Amino acid sequence: MGIGIVDLQNTQFKPVHFSVVRTKATESLDHKLEALYNGLMEMINVYEPQVLSVEEAFYGTNARTALLMGHVRGVIMLGGRHVNIPVYEYAARKVKSAITGNGNATKEQVQFMVQRLLSLKMLPTPLDASDALAIAMCHGLNARTQNLR
Repeated sequence: MGIGIVDLQNTQFKPVHFSVVRTKATESLDHKLEALYNGLMEMINVYEPQVLSVEEAFYGTNARTALLMGHVRGVIMLGGRHVNIPVYEYAARKVKSAITGNGNATKEQVQFMVQRLLSLKMLPTPLDASDALAIAMCHGLNARTQNLR
């Protein structure tokens, strides 16, 4: 699960933190979800975000993958609810469009633009982390135009 935290100061995004919470392939699903939840809550406790943003479910390719992503999204939503932080959802296409100007951009194009927009010296890796940063920035852009938190 990618974690991306940004601060929006006036019209400029500042990177705060990015990482991934990893699980072991050999763990059972309930243990994986617990690890993701614990990793999320640790980040919430350390960085105290005002909002959480998550990618909407995408049902395009594989039903199993969509189901697993639904579990992860549930963990994020539950984590936000437990500490009273609102959770906003964004379609992958909307995130890509907000960051690159192209709703069909590749993950690598999003990663490149995240690096540029945040003035990072290196590409944010892995791709899950750059995706998380992109979702956070998409929320920041959307929040300004729709008067959200």
